[in-house]
Amino acid sequence: MRVLVVLSCVIVAALAADKYNAKYDNFDVETLISNDRLLKAYINCFLEKGRCTPEGSDFKKTLPEAIETTCAKCTEKQKGNIRKVIKAIQAKHPKEWEDLVKKNDPSGKHRDNFDKFIQGSS
Repeated sequence: MRVLVVLSCVIVAALAADKYNAKYDNFDVETLISNDRLLKAYINCFLEKGRCTPEGSDFKKTLPEAIETTCAKCTEKQKGNIRKVIKAIQAKHPKEWEDLVKKNDPSGKHRDNFDKFIQGSS
């Protein structure tokens, strides 16, 4: 019985490791997308044109993998937050969005799948 409990804990830990850290699940996305100065600061961080907050640094590190895997390691909450932020960047700063895409997916290999993900169809 003890072996079964330990094995169950190991499996749960392994499954949890397949997701990004949930500490940003409750990141205040609404404030970010409604404050253009703050949104622009995050964009500049992602493009290495400005300083990064600790959160911005963490997001920047995971962005290439999230694009490549269509956010496979994201929690459902993170997927929703990413969709909101990307849609805001696309609407308010389309040129910077294109720069972000070129930086994180230079070949364009993942663009179609990521676009579908952003629109909620993936």
